[in-house]
Parts: sequence; structure tokens; C-alpha cells
Amino acid sequence: MKKTRPVAAVLSLDDLLGETFDPDDHELVRAFDELPLWSAPFGLALLDKVRWRPSIRALDVGCGTGFPLLEVAQRLGPDSHVVGIDPWAAAGERIRQKARVYRIGNVEVVQGVAEQMPFPDAHFQLIVSNNGLNNVNNPEQALAECARVSAPGAQLVFTANLPETMQEFYDVFADVLRAAGSADRLPGLLAHIASKRPTRDAWERRVRAAEFELDEVEERTFFWRFASGRALFRHGFIRLAFLQPWKAFPAPADISAVFGEVERRLDVLANEKGGLSLRIPFACYSCHR
Repeated sequence: MKKTRPVAAVLSLDDLLGETFDPDDHELVRAFDELPLWSAPFGLALLDKVRWRPSIRALDVGCGTGFPLLEVAQRLGPDSHVVGIDPWAAAGERIRQKARVYRIGNVEVVQGVAEQMPFPDAHFQLIVSNNGLNNVNNPEQALAECARVSAPGAQLVFTANLPETMQEFYDVFADVLRAAGSADRLPGLLAHIASKRPTRDAWERRVRAAEFELDEVEERTFFWRFASGRALFRHGFIRLAFLQPWKAFPAPADISAVFGEVERRLDVLANEKGGLSLRIPFACYSCHR
């Protein structure tokens, strides 16, 4: 197992009662984003399903920049030990910086992949993953690793968005690709959607194949609303997480024309309906070993 150290000392109660936060502290302000708007709806559903027990070892698979990792660590309390794993090195540094500011001393961050985790067998009593297991290269292997590092009776709670996510966008995108003479690229687009957003049945089969018992599945929906297609394409998270994969589907020479037409059609749709509303259905899976 890779050795890591807690990022901060655990606060004593006397320290806690004597401490104050200065809202004008620039370091505090830089740390104040532990609830990203995209991942918040998924994560809030996940947190509702966790069995909160003191003095346990917990793991967040695909911890990103720290949500829900830091929230789980704080809710479990300083007698628990919580580890986050993610291949994104810069995000790990961000977590450490936030943990230092908030003096969350029961957190460790490990750079690594879910398919090959550097932890002992039967080590964790709780594993969470917030829209993380659907973004690994091999979900089956990642779930097998989750099973390996789970202690008997451990709980696994994870969220994943469903295939109909942003269907309003993908319908327009597919129509424009057909009109541009790129219908042969549609199977690749459908395969991309299926790989990132498996069906509920597919996840349930994977969970059982990894020898977890499925306790509960709850489906929820939220909406991502924009003023226009122009606003959608310029949103920071769209540019970070979605736009680059989308650019692989038009022919290289047609990228600008295709996205220009998609933006125009989305603008028309938004104008007709008083805004652009993208539906985000997802499921939260609660399991145990």
C-alpha cells in the first residue's frame, strides 16, 4: 500500500472553540468551492444513502477536487479515516489545500486508478463514488477492486447518470451530423454515450458480478438550464468535460460548421421555449458486501 500522511492535525475541542474563520482571508476564499454545481445533485443523493458510523475507514473513488470526500470526512468525524483516490494530480493538490485551510485532519489523497488500487484487502467499511465509476476505463475491474478492498459488511454507494442525460442536446447534435453527411459517425456517438452513461440494468449486473448485494436503487432527475446554445457552449464545465469528446464526432473539416449549426438550432429552441433545459436523470446505488 502506498504510504500517505494526513494533510492536517485533528482539531482538539479546545482548538475548535477558540478558532474563528476570517471571511476576508484570501486562502479561505480560494478553498471555498467544495460543492461543484455539476456534481452537487448526484452527491447530495449519495450522502442521503450513506450509513453514518463513527471510527471507520472510508474511500472515495474518483474524488476529483474533493467532493464528496471532504464532506464525508467531516460527517464521519475525526475518529474515522477517509482516503480519496483519483489519477488527477492537480485535483489532489487542490484537496490538500482545502483540507489544510479547514483543518480536516482525517483525510488522505492517493494518486491512482480505480482498476488497481494500492490498498489492502478488506480494508474499508464504506466506499463512495460520485459519478466516478462511470468515468473509469474498466468499470467491471473497478468494481472488482472495490469488492476486494471492502471489509465484510462494507457499504458501497455510488451515483451515475443515465443514458437519457442531455438528450435534448444529443437529438440536435445527431440531426446536424446527419445533415452534414456524417451519419456514419452516429454509431460512435451512441457508443460514447453508452460507455459514459450505462443503463440501470447494466450497473445492476456489474454490481452483482462483483459480488455486492444491491440494497436500493433510487432514480432522480435535475435540469441544467441555459439562456441559449451560445451560453451552453461557453460554460466552463461544458468546455472542461464535454466539448473535447464531442469534437471527435464531426469530420475534422466540418467541426466549426457542425457546432455553429448546433448552436444556432439550440438558440432557436431556447427562444421558442423560454430557455434551454437539459434533463439530467441519474441513479444512486446502495450496496453491501
